[in-house]
Amino acid sequence: MEEEKKEIQRTIIPLVNTVGKASEEEFFSILKTVAPGTNLRAAIDSTIKASKGALIVIANDHILSLIDGGFRVNCRFTPQRLMELTKMDGAIILSNDIKRIEYANVLLTPDSKISTSETGTRHKAAERTAKQTGCLVIAISERRHDSTVYYKNIRHTLKGTDIILRKANEYIQLLEKQRDSYDDHVTKLNKLELKNYPSLGGAVHVIQKGKMIQKITEDLKKFIMELGSEGTLLKARLRELNIGVEKETLLVIKDYTRLDVKKSKILLDELSYDDLLDVDCILHTLAYDNLVQIEPIKGWRMLSKTSLQESDIAKLIKEKNSLGEAIYSNVKTYFEIIGEDKAKTFKEEIEKIKMNP
Repeated sequence: MEEEKKEIQRTIIPLVNTVGKASEEEFFSILKTVAPGTNLRAAIDSTIKASKGALIVIANDHILSLIDGGFRVNCRFTPQRLMELTKMDGAIILSNDIKRIEYANVLLTPDSKISTSETGTRHKAAERTAKQTGCLVIAISERRHDSTVYYKNIRHTLKGTDIILRKANEYIQLLEKQRDSYDDHVTKLNKLELKNYPSLGGAVHVIQKGKMIQKITEDLKKFIMELGSEGTLLKARLRELNIGVEKETLLVIKDYTRLDVKKSKILLDELSYDDLLDVDCILHTLAYDNLVQIEPIKGWRMLSKTSLQESDIAKLIKEKNSLGEAIYSNVKTYFEIIGEDKAKTFKEEIEKIKMNP
């Protein structure tokens, strides 16, 4: 093991700075790695149940330079084998694919200058090692009977499946209410727009509910990831509740914003839950000062409900200047814009939409 360490130190410059922030994709990957149903989570839960403490490291290329002492195990990883090794005080090093136990009873020696919010020796070593090497490190507290995951700048306390499931179900219920309200507002906006009545207030309500649904969904995804195999049904329900929301909301933004649609979307994505409840905040992202609107409806959303391609919709909007003109013109006026065959089909489709908004 000493020879391996020397070789690593000769070929890799020791890391003295932190490795940067973890992305959202990396965080989701971490949640999957320690989710219920995995061997690693079984080992963590068994260690807690046995009132043992442990420090578990998922190795990468940088970890050997921080290892001191201990011994090489080099055996297949199983929760039972890891449990046996927690009887010793040192850290346990697993392979990067979590298929083998590489080392046990080792002392981790991360840079003591790296900041840490922890007070216990084990948790300090875990946080500093994660920040310095970019390894996934799990600290299991013998005293508190819980486990904390560290990865780069992430610190995440693992909760019991029952606690996460209860919280996830609360989010699903909230999401269901928001989806019902969203659909109601979309229907109201449909009826107004098909009568050629622009409604900035109606659009704001749709955007408000749509972005709320998307925000709740992102939070709920973390719970579902953390539930692992226990979250399969919730994942399916979440997919159902989100059908069409993102596209519909984006088209409402495109119809009503005075800014570039991408800029408005970025501004909306930055809003907090409290901001989304504030009509003025949403108006600001669309470049309005109040709910008084004089511009005609562009028509992207309604015209997208037909079989027309985006390029044809753009031509109609450019030529007709408003949704009202686009959907209440004579079929012959569409011939030169989108062609005779498309014009006839479009006229039939838009008439059906008018009858069933």
